[in-house]
Amino acid sequence: MSQAEKPATVTANTTVTANTNTNTTTDATTTTDAAVTAPATIRARFESKFPRGLIIRLVAYLFVGHLFAFFVYLLFVLGGQNQ
Repeated sequence: MSQAEKPATVTANTTVTANTNTNTTTDATTTTDAAVTAPATIRARFESKFPRGLIIRLVAYLFVGHLFAFFVYLLFVLGGQNQ
């Protein structure tokens, strides 16, 4: 799996230790583990890499480009029949 295909994982480890010295000794330790991962669904991962407007333009340009190529092909086919 390449680096581009791996979901991003951000891990935050925070350890806070408080020592209080009075007549009795108190040790308080608080540990917080927070793991923030990339979106789990394929659509969410895809949309996080490519904006929605870019996808719509890409599909529209592909459709219009193929439609234009078909029109040019049709012109050559019909022009070849007249000879």
